Amino acid sequence: MTTLTTPASTDLDLVSTNTRPTRLQSLDALRGFDMLLIAGGGTFISLLHGKTGLAWVDALAEQFEHPAWHGFTFYDFIFPLFLFMAGVSLSYSLSGGLARGLSKSTLYSKVAKRMLILICLGILYKNAPVDFFNPSNIRFGSVLGRIGLATFFTTLLYLNVSLRQRLLVVGGILLVYYAALFLIPVPGYGAGDLSFEGNLLGWLDRQIMPGKLLQKTYDELALSTQLPAFCLTILGSVAGDFLRTGTPAATTLKKLVLFGMGGVVLGLLWNLHLPINKHLWSGSFILLTGGMAFLFLAAFYWIIDVRGYTRWAFFFKVIGMNSLAIYLAYRFIDFGKTSRLLFEGLYKHAAEPWHEVFNALGALALVWLFLYFLYRNRIFIKV
Repeated sequence: MTTLTTPASTDLDLVSTNTRPTRLQSLDALRGFDMLLIAGGGTFISLLHGKTGLAWVDALAEQFEHPAWHGFTFYDFIFPLFLFMAGVSLSYSLSGGLARGLSKSTLYSKVAKRMLILICLGILYKNAPVDFFNPSNIRFGSVLGRIGLATFFTTLLYLNVSLRQRLLVVGGILLVYYAALFLIPVPGYGAGDLSFEGNLLGWLDRQIMPGKLLQKTYDELALSTQLPAFCLTILGSVAGDFLRTGTPAATTLKKLVLFGMGGVVLGLLWNLHLPINKHLWSGSFILLTGGMAFLFLAAFYWIIDVRGYTRWAFFFKVIGMNSLAIYLAYRFIDFGKTSRLLFEGLYKHAAEPWHEVFNALGALALVWLFLYFLYRNRIFIKV
């Protein structure tokens, strides 16, 4: 992990094909929007449920709770969007590396090193304090590890096949995955069982995954769900190619919107037979969230990079330029406790059900001020 002092050198480096550094400001803002929801924003909205007496607020709050199994809420979109944006950034960084004369082997080495670091950081994040001498108590699946593996897999494709072939790989992975779920029998349950207890993925991970699984018999971040998750990063690399090719903005937006609408429609249609399920990373879930990611990127790109409305995005940009820092900090720094120490004297006179809401809001403010301090001092952390 490296601490840098120039914003043009963060983990979102976007290097154009003429080797001049540039930044896609909409990507920083979109990543900041995503990280805000991870680092307390989603919790704050969820805590509003039942507090205001407003039906629309309760409906919004319910979107920030994960379904127990089948189904979809907006909160399920947060991690897929992050995987997608990793692919967008990868398109710029790899094409820029090639333009600077870096060999494929050098790029493989850089991305492989990053993958290993992210896997280790992910294990630390999920298991701290890590029981090093008893690996059976370690959960090896992690968000950071999945990002590292997905970017490495996408790099192998990006440097060796065309955009069209990458899309064919996505289709092939999702169809094979779909067939496996319905055709391969699970001992004691048979084929096509998509329940928590009887699905193929959980059974496979119980056989091959070292360490412990999150729910003892199942873990959505274990090995079996890696391949469909990779598809989101591959799709992100396609979106990155759309953005960096120098075509007119209207053409780029058209491509992003068409891919987005196509993904959403196909995902909803597939849901009629293969349920949208984040835990299974089902093909319908991948297409729905991939399509949504294209649409969100299109909206941020049009507003910020095309129309030039950038001032409102500064709040998100501060978060997006240090996404790894806040992800790790939120695990090891108790912003909620600090919020109570600083602000409880103010909100303790409010109705008691609102205490947790105001405390979450205070913690969110502290998170942003922490990141703003890093931003003002030009401290950006990357792998």
